[in-house]
Amino acid sequence: MNKGKYYITTPIYYPSGNPHIGHCYTTVACDTIARFKRLEGYDVMFLTGTDEHGVKIEQKAKEKGITPKEYVDPIVANFKKLWETMDISYDRFIRTTDEYHVKSVQKIFKKLYDKGHIYKGEYTGKYCTPCESFWTESQLDENGCCPDCHRPVVDAHEEAYFLKISAYADKIEKFLTESDYLQPKSRVNEMINNFIKPGLEDLCVSRTSFTWGIPVEFDPKHVVYVWIDALTNYISALGYENDEYNDFEKYWPADLHMTAKEIVRFHSIVWPIMLMMLDLPLPKHLYGHGWINFNGQKMSKSIGNVIDPFVLAERYGSDSVRYQILRDMPYGSDSNFSNEIMISRINTDLANSLGNLVSRTVAMADKYFGGTLPTDREPAEIDNELINMAKSLCGNVSPLIEEAQLSKALEEIFKVITRANKYIDETEPWVLGKDESRKARLATVLYNLLDTIRICSGLLYAFMPKTMPKVWEQIGAEKSATEYDTLGKFGVLPANVTVHKGEALFPRIDAEKEIDELNKLIAPQKTIREDEDLDKANIINIDQFGEVKLRSGEITACEKVKKSKKLLKLTVDDGRNGRQIVSGIANWYEPEDLIGKKIVFVANLAPAKLCGELSEGMILACDAGDDDVRVLFLDKDVPNGSTIR
Repeated sequence: MNKGKYYITTPIYYPSGNPHIGHCYTTVACDTIARFKRLEGYDVMFLTGTDEHGVKIEQKAKEKGITPKEYVDPIVANFKKLWETMDISYDRFIRTTDEYHVKSVQKIFKKLYDKGHIYKGEYTGKYCTPCESFWTESQLDENGCCPDCHRPVVDAHEEAYFLKISAYADKIEKFLTESDYLQPKSRVNEMINNFIKPGLEDLCVSRTSFTWGIPVEFDPKHVVYVWIDALTNYISALGYENDEYNDFEKYWPADLHMTAKEIVRFHSIVWPIMLMMLDLPLPKHLYGHGWINFNGQKMSKSIGNVIDPFVLAERYGSDSVRYQILRDMPYGSDSNFSNEIMISRINTDLANSLGNLVSRTVAMADKYFGGTLPTDREPAEIDNELINMAKSLCGNVSPLIEEAQLSKALEEIFKVITRANKYIDETEPWVLGKDESRKARLATVLYNLLDTIRICSGLLYAFMPKTMPKVWEQIGAEKSATEYDTLGKFGVLPANVTVHKGEALFPRIDAEKEIDELNKLIAPQKTIREDEDLDKANIINIDQFGEVKLRSGEITACEKVKKSKKLLKLTVDDGRNGRQIVSGIANWYEPEDLIGKKIVFVANLAPAKLCGELSEGMILACDAGDDDVRVLFLDKDVPNGSTIR
């Protein structure tokens, strides 16, 4: 059954570093909606991608001595790897470096210029490099910083082209207030009060101070401002003004753009105005979700609290990660992420409620009926509440998915799961199983539970696509029994359904032990981030670095320094006459463990006496978090005395 088309997009992600759990929410949420819409019978186009231009990427590439494209390619590959890990079912992935997208952006810029919507001028104002955002003095926060990321801005002055969005102030305000485009509604007030009412200013849409961007075709010393470039992806990916695809007439306008709230301004004001200028239909909905905070703080690489989603998926499975971030993100609000919250959700909701319901039901069907239920039935009044809740569940969940209220949708599903567990306690199947005359009643109870699980798991598939097929296998549900038109009905499983015992879907986690393990994984990140901040304050030049002579050596003898608990005395073969080095690593290494190891040492450090022992150098080691230290060891075949450079 084809209900028509449905076009859903994430923002395209800025590849300035490794993806983290904060990136996952938008993409997992869109994937869940896309999967549910496919289940309903829609022809879905789900778009995601990467936004690869801008001064920040140009700067980072220059620091590494590579081209911007060489810098972003491995990061983009890592994003794709993450989406594969998280079971993201996107239909199209766009990169703003794709040739067809470049062609579309240049044609759109020229079209807007020819229509009189773009003019050349001089830009003087403030610019946030991390956000790639222009700001006026009045828009800065109370500390004179970027109002979005609250980091310092820089003065900008250059020749530029401007988009006449000021002329559309009334139109965009009318659009936002009279339509349901921007959700939740609180975002509408923010946009109007913060950006439109104070006076909507024309937008700078080109740069001349750097080159990593799409050149303005008719004025090549200008590159297109990254936000004009990025927003265009939603239509260039469908073939608008290029020959790569031919889906624009089919899928446009978009049914749902989803984005985090810090870039709602561009999507709710600039993007609709661009489309008005191009005489194109406007998207139907934009949902601006909140931020994921870690232990009460916004996730930030600079403070080292970014959670690696690859680690979480490997430890708990992608479905558990998907469930937690969707379950704990309230509609339109910020959410909190912590190790404790993640583990609690897995143990309480997934292991105790859902996993336990499936395993108990299947185990009882196997124990009392050899896995196949008899067809005799004995219904009772007590069955009706559970059956009615299960039958109405699909009708309750579908509107919530449509409104992107995914947390509430999960809440509704787990209300039924909780009720099913209570139903087990009320009906006491283990008591019925002892009475041969009550086998028909027992079969009825177990069937009601199995069909309830069928409905719940069918609706949960969009949220947890890897685990639900395992549920269907255990409860004996054929694929046809989990199609959308069956999820509002009760009694779809065959009366003589056969179950198949399987492994626990969500094994319980030892919370205290696991939290300790996760904290150890996060600790090195914090150490590294703190050191990075210190590095920036202690910059040296190449000549200063050249004064430090690093060489390789082999530890031939090692013993503890008698007057110290922290020091070890190392005899090092340095490829010359040998030397003695004293190092404060006794807390982490036993002397016998170091003999024969190849190390790196500073060869031209002034000799010093430590606890009466001569030290002629310093070995290299690194902080590994949680008061841990690791010596840097070399391969055994590195010659002693080699210069390290």
